[in-house]
Amino acid sequence: MTTALHRSKSIWIVAPIIGCFLFVILYVIAALLYPGGSGADKTAIGYSLTNNYWCNLLSENAINGQPNAARPVAVTAMFILCLSLSTFWILFPALARLKKYHKLLIQIAGTLAMLTSFLLLTNIDHDLAINTSSSLGFIAVIGTLVALYQLKWNWLFVFGLLNVLLIGLNNYLYHTEGMMIYLPLVQKISFISFLVWFSLIDLKLYRKYFKT
Repeated sequence: MTTALHRSKSIWIVAPIIGCFLFVILYVIAALLYPGGSGADKTAIGYSLTNNYWCNLLSENAINGQPNAARPVAVTAMFILCLSLSTFWILFPALARLKKYHKLLIQIAGTLAMLTSFLLLTNIDHDLAINTSSSLGFIAVIGTLVALYQLKWNWLFVFGLLNVLLIGLNNYLYHTEGMMIYLPLVQKISFISFLVWFSLIDLKLYRKYFKT
């Protein structure tokens, strides 16, 4: 492998880490720009970590009725994240040298999960968009967990299992009466946990296949 080719491939493998970092920065900027309002208090000023959802930043109007200045930044953040994670879903199974159908399952489900997440920007039913993207993403996550187990990357496998438990907790809070008040905060914890997990897997791949 030539030095130039080696450098080019190594840049691609760390792209998801860079993308996750940029997403967090843009998320914070979007939250600072959000005019206000939440399900708990429609007249509240600004973005609340405990009451607002990520989807609130993507809406054309804030819950308090004002034009949502956060939307352009949030849409950019979403585009960067989806592009970064699509890169992850494509590269990870290839570099891990998984069997053909295992590799394709992760690549197809993961990439489709990212593409269908853009349905949140359309007039399609919100829950339908979330459920479609989440279901495809869950398939890719399970495929990744199986791969980590096969590779004997045990601590990353355990970390992934914890993230699956977080998915279960999110669903429990969403479908249980009186528990949705905790969902916005748990959603953000889940976001960070998954981004850290993806980044650590990426870092492991970089050290294993590209670090000289």
